[in-house]
Amino acid sequence: SKNVVAKNFIGMGYHGSHVPGPILRNLLENPGWYTAYTPYQAEISQGRLESLVNYQTLVCELTGMEVANASLLDEGTAAAEAMAMIARAVNSKAKNQFFISDSVHPQSIDCIKTRAEYFGMELVIGDHTTTDFASMDKLCGALVQYPDTRGRFNKFEGIADALHKNKAYFIVAADPLSLVLAKPPSEIGADVVVGSMQRFGVPMWFGGPSAAYLATSKKQVRRMPGRLIGESLDRLGKPAYRLTLQTREQHIRLDKATSNVCTAQVLLANMAGMYAVYHRKDGLQKIAQRVHGLAQLFASEAQKAGLCVSSTAAFFDTVTIETPKAKAVAQALEQQKMNVRVLDDKTLAASFDETHLEGDIKSLVGALKAAGAGSTASNLAITVDGKLPADFSRTGAFLEQKIFNSISSETELMRYMHTLQKKDLALDTSMISLGSCTMKLNSVSSLAPCSWPEVAHMHPFAPASQTQGYRDMLESLEQYLITVTGFDACSLQPTSGASGEYAGLLVIKKYLEDQGQGHRDVCIIPRSAHGTNPASAAMCGMEIKWIEDSRGMDLAEFKALCEEHKDRLACLMVTYPSTRAFFEDNIQETCEIVHQYGGQVYMDGANMNAQLGLTSPGIIGADVCHLNLHKTFSIPHGGGGPGLGPICVKKHLAKHLPSHVVVEPSSKGADPCGTVSAAPWGQAGIAAIPWMFCTMLGKQGVLDSARYSILNANYMKSRLEPHFDIFPTNKNNKCAHEFIMDFSDIRKKTGIVEEDIAKRLQDYGFHAPTMSWPVPHSLMIEPTESEDKAELDRFCDAMISIRKEIAKIESGEWTAEENPLKNAPHTQQEVCASEWKHPYTREEAAFPVPWLLQRGKFWPTVARVDNSLGDRKLKLRLEE
Repeated sequence: SKNVVAKNFIGMGYHGSHVPGPILRNLLENPGWYTAYTPYQAEISQGRLESLVNYQTLVCELTGMEVANASLLDEGTAAAEAMAMIARAVNSKAKNQFFISDSVHPQSIDCIKTRAEYFGMELVIGDHTTTDFASMDKLCGALVQYPDTRGRFNKFEGIADALHKNKAYFIVAADPLSLVLAKPPSEIGADVVVGSMQRFGVPMWFGGPSAAYLATSKKQVRRMPGRLIGESLDRLGKPAYRLTLQTREQHIRLDKATSNVCTAQVLLANMAGMYAVYHRKDGLQKIAQRVHGLAQLFASEAQKAGLCVSSTAAFFDTVTIETPKAKAVAQALEQQKMNVRVLDDKTLAASFDETHLEGDIKSLVGALKAAGAGSTASNLAITVDGKLPADFSRTGAFLEQKIFNSISSETELMRYMHTLQKKDLALDTSMISLGSCTMKLNSVSSLAPCSWPEVAHMHPFAPASQTQGYRDMLESLEQYLITVTGFDACSLQPTSGASGEYAGLLVIKKYLEDQGQGHRDVCIIPRSAHGTNPASAAMCGMEIKWIEDSRGMDLAEFKALCEEHKDRLACLMVTYPSTRAFFEDNIQETCEIVHQYGGQVYMDGANMNAQLGLTSPGIIGADVCHLNLHKTFSIPHGGGGPGLGPICVKKHLAKHLPSHVVVEPSSKGADPCGTVSAAPWGQAGIAAIPWMFCTMLGKQGVLDSARYSILNANYMKSRLEPHFDIFPTNKNNKCAHEFIMDFSDIRKKTGIVEEDIAKRLQDYGFHAPTMSWPVPHSLMIEPTESEDKAELDRFCDAMISIRKEIAKIESGEWTAEENPLKNAPHTQQEVCASEWKHPYTREEAAFPVPWLLQRGKFWPTVARVDNSLGDRKLKLRLEE
């Protein structure tokens, strides 16, 4: 109630949008979509994988590029990722400069500044219209905005040609709605295109979440950051989608990865893609024409009212007004619940979107005139027709695919989304016991505020007088997290766990520099660490030193490693409890050793669900940690995002917490480490979820979350120990909130590997636990506190039944090649076919336990997907 939903004309990459009702109800607010996990198990993820291919195709069609990823976190960090990507494509020692037009959105410039500092990249920021690119042979690339931050279209062909002659790359940050009408970046020489899909049916949410995009050419595909969805074939020769080229990613390549990106924005990418399906190509054209027409109408009416319109005819949705008292005029409009952007002391900008009406134009022009915005009236010839000038207009065919031209009713869209939903296994079907992923309940009570207008429709750069409710909630959440971690300060700006790691390490780097220890650059990381840890450290210019911890941290070996690098030791990155599923007994001593050698301790908060109220990062001796609010604090995973990865720090690090160039968050440090997200509070729109989680549970409830999660894990471990090898835990034979099953012996005896067991679980109606990590030939199980005993038993019964099936292979009843595990999963089409050639029955294949008949069978819609084929023959978009 403290938030004011004003008429926003601010723009800057954030726009009002209408979320189509069917998408709001059947996708955003549907647990079949929002409780799914990242689609590593392709056979039970075909629905959202298909939707993401729609999204990738949409981005390719709008930008004119050959390939696009399945989303990034926001436009600012996507631009930084693009800079890093092209640096990998050139000799970055010889070409160590990167140009940014000063007409790029300021928040994007700041994100790139932060990334460049430890990337070894010298930034050149200036006017692209006067820069001599031909003479700048050290440039690896240049970034421009299209249309720019003032709303102008510019001709960039000359810049692209000059860059390409010097073997440098041209990056364009483009508004996707403008690209419905405008010449695509591919036609002006772009090598990489980035932007935000927020205005495609996603609320502003005070800055996020929304899906960013990155599109480029096929030859750059192996350098791309983020997830890619491609097509392969399944065991039966049927087309099937899967995550493609995962060998680029942090969980495999570690510090050599293309990026530390893990969580992306899948739920929001699906919303944006479905927005295009809902409106169809012709509907998108009408929306874009109407938005441009509103901007033309405003320019025309403003000029008639005696205002000085400085925009030329080459604009899309943003018009600038010259006035000698811009700030005073903006403040006067604020009192009338109208927000415009102050570009400088003498210039205002007004940006228009699909939520605006013609009446809003009249009101805005009248308010500007009444506030004294009049100056020397301009005399431009402005035609209100919704058409761009010919020099900037799109002329070629685009979005010709059937999916963007066939659905014409809400009934059809509802059925299409439901058809996709039925292909995916989410928490609405059964427990998802992914170790280190904490797939817990996302309560409706905590999710409900996200759809409130006062939460959904707030611009991140709106005046403080209109956003007090948001600020109070965000600062209250920061205090909750400070209490839970035992630290002293918190920043909510990081938009994912990996983003939090990056921010935390930046804080450490800044602190060491402040102490005259900026030369310290060694980061010690246990072998069991998440892949994001070394990837994030590499992004901060750190040298990684690994230490073995398969049986816990050996203090003598650890101390020797610290001694060896005592003059360069910057930090230890440690996960607690260990990813090997137990609490390290010597964690406090480990932290003390790091401090003795001048380093800081970064605690990865991925396993925080086992700590809540029982211990804390502050108690164990850490200095900074990130928290995965999409794990521990109940934000849904969304099929691969959104997430939220705030950092909490001790007092001595608080002065280095991130800031923001447009709106300073209250958590900003006096000597900040930079900007790590495009919005001041990151993904503020979903911060209400963890706030509700903490507020509703209270102190005892939060404590019980950890207690029950540990209890559930130990119960399941005790049930499965007689049947499987369990990886060693602590001296009391107790695990933390998860445990690891080791299949090495089964593999040697039968040839059955962890993937076979993972796929066979799909026939039982379960998603597989975390596979092959952190121990090879293993599954890691984390039940969370959300599951009741009956569900825990059902999963254990499935695993025990699978063990009996393995016994039949051991006895020779089934061969090592022809058995239900090697052939899993079994599709309905295969089980119902006239011909059945397997040595086991159809019932054994599809209904191995009674509850599958009683509860209803979940059918994987494709058989096991051929991963290597999908990497060899890339198909990343729809062609028809």
